[in-house]
Amino acid sequence: MQEAISFLVEKEPVFKSLQQQYDTFFIPSRPSGFVTLCKLILEQQVSIDSAKACFLKIENLLGTVSPETIIKCSDDHLKSCGVSRQKIRYLKILSEAVSSELDLESFPSKSADEVRNELIKIKGIGHWTIDVYLMFAMQSPDIIPLGDIAVVNTIKELFDVHTKEEMTALSENWKPYRTMATFMLWHHYLEKRNRKPFV
Repeated sequence: MQEAISFLVEKEPVFKSLQQQYDTFFIPSRPSGFVTLCKLILEQQVSIDSAKACFLKIENLLGTVSPETIIKCSDDHLKSCGVSRQKIRYLKILSEAVSSELDLESFPSKSADEVRNELIKIKGIGHWTIDVYLMFAMQSPDIIPLGDIAVVNTIKELFDVHTKEEMTALSENWKPYRTMATFMLWHHYLEKRNRKPFV
């Protein structure tokens, strides 16, 4: 972690300024596996608090959140927990995949690109979900989630670049530590808005 921060601070004056401003940064982490992927599906396009409340209701309903319990649970019961019809479908598709061909336990031995190529085949799991899973659960060191509104808005604010192409080009300078760069950007985003970390 410190090696990544030192690299970014030396490479980019904006990151040096952020380090001087905050000194330490919140580094999010989540366990790898099925439950984290379910939580990320629930978090798509809603507030973190809303998604957490929804998951707790599912957990209370099922006891154990697993592919088997999700598959067996009726859509109406999941809907009563606040899950949209679309996300119910996504959770069931993920559960079916994990019960058959998707081997989540093999992911630690695979590259980030290999994990992405497997997960992107699952309907309901897009690049934002994969990026966050790779960063939080797999500790992949070189991910930049340009589908994340907080990251995009913070890059616009701090670097005055406004297109995805420009942001991608800018982030090339942060390799191989783009994940740490993202954590620094998120930290600034949350601090400016007086918000708590989202994990």
